[in-house]
Amino acid sequence: MNKLIVITGPTAVGKTALTIEIAKHYGIPIINADSRQIYKELRIGTASPTTEQLQEVHHYFVGTKSINDYYNASMYEQEVMKLLQTLFTTSSIQLLSGGSMMYIDAVCNGIDDIPTIREDIRNEMKRRYQEEGLEALCKDLKRLDPEHYEIVDRQNHRRVIHALEICYQTGKTYTSFRTQVKKQRPFEIIKIGLNRDRDELYQRINLRVDEMMDQGLLDEVKSMNKYRDVNALNTVGYKELFDYMDGRWPLEEAVERIKGNTRRYARKQLTWYRRDERVMWFHPHQQQEILNYISNYEYAH
Repeated sequence: MNKLIVITGPTAVGKTALTIEIAKHYGIPIINADSRQIYKELRIGTASPTTEQLQEVHHYFVGTKSINDYYNASMYEQEVMKLLQTLFTTSSIQLLSGGSMMYIDAVCNGIDDIPTIREDIRNEMKRRYQEEGLEALCKDLKRLDPEHYEIVDRQNHRRVIHALEICYQTGKTYTSFRTQVKKQRPFEIIKIGLNRDRDELYQRINLRVDEMMDQGLLDEVKSMNKYRDVNALNTVGYKELFDYMDGRWPLEEAVERIKGNTRRYARKQLTWYRRDERVMWFHPHQQQEILNYISNYEYAH
């Protein structure tokens, strides 16, 4: 049976380097599962694979979209499943790697078939948010979908707006689309998690942020200033530097906040992954052990 290797883990743990070696071992490409590396404008702040790394192994879903393109996990699921149909004709093993929980979940378990929002609906909800504010939209959501209103993060305007967009476009509640039924996949999934000692991981995160700044992250953020309201830029590393540009805090503090928020995101990722008992955990240096696990998986299952 065809097998999809899924390599995941917290940010800065070392997924890219290891995944490239695994891909080279099997002679297969890498399907990227990082929801921000997909945007071509966000190279430094997302730690996208370097030009050299992209030349070593072919990567799908790296720099293929613009921040002005509407994209979500449901669309990603559809595109990856279509791609896998083709890739499995060339090799019975394929490789997906990244740290975006929703994107990985979409491929492994499926995602609810939530409609793509029309541009006129999206623009109308943006206008209402700017003119009426979040509280008014929350009241509207409570009226249209009281069940989702009770569980949604009502401080997160993007989630409130998205639920309302669904309600207005379809005439149905957002809740009605959230079945959370796992889809059956026509291939086996081998999940591998990478982790390090916490102090080691935090040191790598801090060093990575310093390297991003040296590589020109601030200039990258400045070039995105007029697009700052785009959802893709609601991302650690960009948000803090936009606040610096607005005079909210000095650059040194902005950098420290990026490090702290990245560490918090890494903890969130690990909490998410550890709920899945199917993930087998390794240190990124255990390449041979990982290859052995993949090789023996067929006989153990």
